[in-house]
Amino acid sequence: MRSIWNGAISFGLVSIPIKLVNATESHSISFRQIHVSDGGRVRYRKVCELDGEEVPSAEIGKGYEEADGSIVPITDEDLAQLPLATAKTIEIMSFVPAEEIDPLQMDAAYYLAANGATAAKPYTLLREALKRSRKVAIAKYALRGRERLGMLRVVDDVIAMHGLLWPDEIRAPEGVAPEVTVSVRDAELDLAEALMATLGEVELASLHDDYREAVEALIVAKSGGAFEPTEAAVEPAGGQVIDLMAALEKSVRAAKASRGEAGAEAEAEAEAEVTPIRRKARGGAGTGTGTGSAAPKAVGGKKSTAASAKKTAASAATKKKATTTGKSASGKSTSGAAATKSTTKSTARSTAKSTASTAAAKKTGAAAAKKAATPRKRTSA
Repeated sequence: MRSIWNGAISFGLVSIPIKLVNATESHSISFRQIHVSDGGRVRYRKVCELDGEEVPSAEIGKGYEEADGSIVPITDEDLAQLPLATAKTIEIMSFVPAEEIDPLQMDAAYYLAANGATAAKPYTLLREALKRSRKVAIAKYALRGRERLGMLRVVDDVIAMHGLLWPDEIRAPEGVAPEVTVSVRDAELDLAEALMATLGEVELASLHDDYREAVEALIVAKSGGAFEPTEAAVEPAGGQVIDLMAALEKSVRAAKASRGEAGAEAEAEAEAEVTPIRRKARGGAGTGTGTGSAAPKAVGGKKSTAASAKKTAASAATKKKATTTGKSASGKSTSGAAATKSTTKSTARSTAKSTASTAAAKKTGAAAAKKAATPRKRTSA
């Protein structure tokens, strides 16, 4: 690659001779201006305003136009004599974390190549120091007639430099944000995050310029005379009120379909619908309809039915008794007291009667035993 600038990196007292090489290139297709009626090319000619003559590039210099319209000529020699330390030096001023650099400041990118064998050692030292510190270097340099700000970082095994705009060259975003107050619901944020997760990541190396390829195909077709213009389908944009939730849900489904996840989900749902559910009854016998489920025994069928009927009747009787007791308990307090008193008297009478019967039975038994034990007198004939 051809170098566009030769100089050195000033790293404290260490000087590293380097060459500056463009790190990017443009692949855009350039067009020429033509005369529509006859196809002739339209060219720009640089003409002097004083004599009306065309001026060749070798005779064109620089000049600064003042407010009154007068021109102050500035030569390359004048600029070279300026006391500018960065005229041929990339002067490193500090090292900062990369996240402190605003991407808005990023400008052109360059590769810094070691210039000569003596530059290999200090070049490698600076590269490894940047790697270990995980920081970037902020530097000043002069290029194309002006001093610039740069950021040095490591790309693979090469030190790269990004031109940075000066802080006062970044415009404040005044009047850019929406002026109306908008509230975003959590459900909308959840769907937006789901869409982000579904889209996933992309390999930047796989991306390419579709428009440039279409223009190249157009040029080839027109040059061969086989071009047939077709109308591109353009979706209407702007001025439409959309349901944001519906649009997000549709976007998530479309993203899943494009990644082949929709078919897998449909298969999973189909399997879930036909999968039998197995449950265990009392005693460990399965009642499911799937393969391997045990059938209930026919021998215990009547016994089980009778026991179940008996249990149901007992449960109904218990429930009826509980209901009757509840109704009686919900009566007036005076009736409850009277019922309690009556019950107490009845219980006392029953107890006394039972005690008397027991005593009488004991007395009768004793008399019978005594009579049996007494010997009978024998009468003489």
